[in-house]
Amino acid sequence: MNQIDNFEEYEDPFLYDKENDSFQDDVNFLQKWATKVSGPIIDLACGTGRATIPLAQAGHSLIGVDIHNGMLTQAKRKTETTTLNIEWVEQDCTKLQLGVKSPFIYMVGNSFQHFLTNEAQDQLLQSVYNHLEKGGIFIFGTRFPSPDELLQPSTEEYWRSYKNENGKLVDVYTISNYNTIQQVQHYITIRRQRDACGKMMDEKKTNIKLRYVFPQEMDRLLKGNGFEIVGVYKDWNETPLTEDSQQIIYVCRKAYE
Repeated sequence: MNQIDNFEEYEDPFLYDKENDSFQDDVNFLQKWATKVSGPIIDLACGTGRATIPLAQAGHSLIGVDIHNGMLTQAKRKTETTTLNIEWVEQDCTKLQLGVKSPFIYMVGNSFQHFLTNEAQDQLLQSVYNHLEKGGIFIFGTRFPSPDELLQPSTEEYWRSYKNENGKLVDVYTISNYNTIQQVQHYITIRRQRDACGKMMDEKKTNIKLRYVFPQEMDRLLKGNGFEIVGVYKDWNETPLTEDSQQIIYVCRKAYE
């Protein structure tokens, strides 16, 4: 299975923005590192530009890369009337050919989990390595493979609710099934739209598969692909990693040329 087969959750870029735009913790963290570099910053799996655009608004030069044409189209739409210094590029992050090296590359939104095989992970990290300047920084986050995360019930479970663009309430549920051999979680997300009386008007289901990597495994993976780990955190506030973490944030440096 490749990335293109794992697109259902991203087929509606407007819905993606509605559900994700409010999260900015990672952007604040990235801003601190962005101020330390000059030259183009590369945002991998940039989606609709949730993190790309704020960094460009702060005066930085960005290259936003994504394999999904619809997400990039939405990103371009959001910036078409601006003078922001962003180049949007449609490419596979495992086969980058940007013709430039950067002092700072990042991948947020747990996008690292979309690379489902050892081969895909290695190809991604080698693409990052090849596009980093000597001593360049790579930052990314991924979900922590805790028992609570991996051993979720395979029955329908309520997650959250929000109002859509028409003011209708949408309840979101998930069903999950973890493959322990592949270390891949298969999620079914169910979105049910209700009217003012609470009656269900519409239901939509999407599928996504996400790879989980354990800390010791990630340590070997990064070092094997030429990275030195500078920092490991449980959140974007640089809190040290603990067993009850929900995320792992990695700050890595290109270790050698």
